[in-house]
Amino acid sequence: MENIALDEEFCRVVAVHGGAGFHQHSSSADAEIKRVLRSACMRTAGVLNRKVAALEAVVEAIVILEDEECLNAGLGSNLTMDGTVECDASIIDGSTGDFGALGAVSGVKNPIRAANEVLQYSRDPDPLGRIPPLLLVSSGAEEFARGRGLTAQPASNMISARAREEWKKWKERLEAAGTTLPGGDRQLSTPNVVHSQQNDGIHDRQDTVGAVVLGTNGDLAAGVSSGGLLLKHSGRVGEAAIYGAGCWATTNTACSVSGAGEYITRASLARTICEAIEADGEDGDTHEVLQRVIGKQFYQLCSKRGEHPPQAGILLLVKEHDGENQLKPRLWCAFTTESMAVGYASTFSPKPIAIILRRPAPAPGDRASVYITALPLAR
Repeated sequence: MENIALDEEFCRVVAVHGGAGFHQHSSSADAEIKRVLRSACMRTAGVLNRKVAALEAVVEAIVILEDEECLNAGLGSNLTMDGTVECDASIIDGSTGDFGALGAVSGVKNPIRAANEVLQYSRDPDPLGRIPPLLLVSSGAEEFARGRGLTAQPASNMISARAREEWKKWKERLEAAGTTLPGGDRQLSTPNVVHSQQNDGIHDRQDTVGAVVLGTNGDLAAGVSSGGLLLKHSGRVGEAAIYGAGCWATTNTACSVSGAGEYITRASLARTICEAIEADGEDGDTHEVLQRVIGKQFYQLCSKRGEHPPQAGILLLVKEHDGENQLKPRLWCAFTTESMAVGYASTFSPKPIAIILRRPAPAPGDRASVYITALPLAR
């Protein structure tokens, strides 16, 4: 990457992701996703030009992603076993550590706005000294959002045509593969069915969206939003709503994560990555940290629990400084899935770039392969 540096007061970066998973080798599908990512970066860059905080910019970026049917968040969310939408989202301010999240909500058009309201609520003194929530779920989260002035959205309006078709296809496959249990649940007939080639594709539809932003004053923030796993149990809350799992930010790092939520949650993946980079200091090797945390530690965690291969992708923004103490931000992407869609823009290169990165086929026996790249913030 080109060696760039700028006074912190004038430096701005916005980066978004459309999730880690499987993105079809289709020119039309690729073009649609890239269009959305570029739009999010362009509009968020305009917000940053008004010198707003990074936190506000993260909200605006993710709202754009949530409003697009081609991504698994907001309008494009995967459906539960019951054929409904239940969204998760969270956001964190790196300057203060303030965090807000909501999970398993159906009646909120833009979950990231409601997550931010949870965060903002925590900043207001409580008249009785009550501890404010980090996370609100289900009907309680929906009632809170309405009370904070967010427009209610009929749950049926959140179901897109694409998500409905995907749900029908995979629900039929599940029913064909299983037997009915008491209570209406279904159990797959044999372990081989779970891992059959026919069913592998369901794991590709986990593409949580997110954003990381470096604001005008050098502040960092990160956020994440997701419709969750396709055919998940109603009431399930994924990593996108969990403190330290789906997003994390400090004064020097911001990270947004996508992938298999239960394993990401067990690893507190976003927080683990940021804390490892902070521990290494300015002289640390970010590439080595990502290889160690994702390619080794996360892989081992998944392997012990029978998850092969691990499913995770991260977008990471790190504040570094040159010898004259001028800011030199670096943007990283790392993923174990087949592909990850990212977009970014910066003071150094205002025209948004959008790309679908694809991981090269791993070498024979290399089951822990993780693709890691630094993305150029200047042309």
